[in-house]
Amino acid sequence: MRLELQLKLKQTLAPQLIQSLKMLQMPVLKLEQVLRHELVINPLLEEVEVTEEDQPESELLDETSESSEEEKIDWEDYLRDNEDFNVKEFKNDNKDLPGFGAISEKSLYDHLLEQFSYLKLSPEDVEIGEFIIGNIDESGYLTCPVEELAEMLSAEPERVERILVKIQRFDPPGVGARDLKESLMIQLRDRGIDNNLVYRIVEEYLETLDRKSFLQLSKKMSVPLERIQEAMEIIKSLSPRPAYGRFTKAAATVMPDLVIDKIDSEWVITHNDRNVPQLRVNAGYKELLKRGNKTSKETKTYVREKLEQARWLLNAINQRRNTMIRVMHAIVNEQIEFFEKGVEHLKPLTMEDIAQIVEMNVATISRVSNGKYVQTPYGVFEIKYFFNSGVRKESGEQLTKRNVQKQIEEIIRKEDPQLPLSDQEIYKQLRERDISIARRTVTKYREELKILPARFRKRVT
Repeated sequence: MRLELQLKLKQTLAPQLIQSLKMLQMPVLKLEQVLRHELVINPLLEEVEVTEEDQPESELLDETSESSEEEKIDWEDYLRDNEDFNVKEFKNDNKDLPGFGAISEKSLYDHLLEQFSYLKLSPEDVEIGEFIIGNIDESGYLTCPVEELAEMLSAEPERVERILVKIQRFDPPGVGARDLKESLMIQLRDRGIDNNLVYRIVEEYLETLDRKSFLQLSKKMSVPLERIQEAMEIIKSLSPRPAYGRFTKAAATVMPDLVIDKIDSEWVITHNDRNVPQLRVNAGYKELLKRGNKTSKETKTYVREKLEQARWLLNAINQRRNTMIRVMHAIVNEQIEFFEKGVEHLKPLTMEDIAQIVEMNVATISRVSNGKYVQTPYGVFEIKYFFNSGVRKESGEQLTKRNVQKQIEEIIRKEDPQLPLSDQEIYKQLRERDISIARRTVTKYREELKILPARFRKRVT
């Protein structure tokens, strides 16, 4: 036996920091639910009357009214029964919250989080998993590379990959994949098909299926044509968009977190939080703490804990508002042509660009952008809509990645369904439109659009 001294770097997230990050990621409807729940479980919080809404937010968050100070609240009587404040863990059940009906069907995000909650993981792994789930789009695909997620979270890529693999085992099969190929392979494994011809075709030949006939594939793999045809039928039964349509919020209305209006010649950003309760600390707790020996030590300890929680909550709310405003101001400044001239003038912009401008971590920008919406004169957009990489045309003009994908969608929409276009043919048509990108980039963008290769788009009449 011997003693060794090792130096290791380890990131430890405080529980309050984890909760603060979660609050930043919440859309406005979820925030309203959480705050109303806090009002129920924390006797030191009170809601500011609507008549006070014209006061500055900072005053509403920090002030303690004279009327509350003068109230002789008998906290000892109020808190006497210990069972009264053994609060059960909060579950996201809208019908149990005051003033709430069912807002929408369960979202994919909630569905994945529910499954994730059954795993026994460390707080750091929980943070990674929730961040991964927050970056899965409505079709079920992971929208951010593992390396970028790891950089945002200051975690090892191997650790992020390990948590991602756990999420990829969740329902619906194929969820959490980074591309079409990985999603199809996950779906096959879920069916127990991971060591046969079908799996081999997807793993080795998916990218070239639109350029190979069944006969060519049969010769290439030394397999009878009939077996190739049977395998292709199984592949066609897989879903290219594993979560699409299943979690549509049919009864839900998107509630923007921010509203952008042009007043005179200036673009003004405001919070759309009129339904979110304005909170403050009830000053009656001071009366209790002044009583000295008349108040039990347990009661004082409980009140101090609730006071700390209330102050932290108000701080986190204020921080969330300030962060969202700062980020949106930077986006407006960078995308000013979009706001002045319209959606066709959206320019390439990355989260890294905004992170540098506002001097924040890229992970913070991601939390602000995902799942939250902004109302503009041109409609309601998810904040992350304003982020996209760029492609330079041969003429020197820059197009956003989204614009190029729209061109690909348009080309495929106009194709002959009996003779669908291969990625090479789409590449040639884009070149004719002065858009110069590699053929493999065409394949990548098509897969991101969840459009199948030409072989699977063919329709026989």
